[in-house]
Amino acid sequence: MILTNKDRELLAVLGENARMPVATLAKRLQLSRTTVQARLERLEREGIIAGYGIRLSEAYSSSLARAHVMITLAPKVLSQVCAALQRIQAVKSLHSVSGTFDLIAIVEAPSIRELDQLVDEIGMIDGVERTLSSIILSTRISR
Repeated sequence: MILTNKDRELLAVLGENARMPVATLAKRLQLSRTTVQARLERLEREGIIAGYGIRLSEAYSSSLARAHVMITLAPKVLSQVCAALQRIQAVKSLHSVSGTFDLIAIVEAPSIRELDQLVDEIGMIDGVERTLSSIILSTRISR
């Protein structure tokens, strides 16, 4: 999949507002409407654009308690633990990492109390040996 600079620019603009009309996208990118429409269709067909979603307001997002949960696993349990974490809706993303920990989960809950319960729930998953949590105080950059 080869992306041009205009393709990357298009993806960046869509990242700001995925509901932006094609005519507005075309104006921002200084391309014709039909060119932008064709690029969108190609990016979707090639699987580069897998779907469109929402971006929550800062007011709503800041009302949630969020944390990074670093997870150390027992040997040979990665797939089972990932499957268990997949079933927990409050786990918003999960990353395999190098270093002391095996995984980092980004989690969110409506309150600190519920966040605490969530971290306990993660710690009780078979194969999880240890967790270390860091509550997110604020987000400085989000793209």
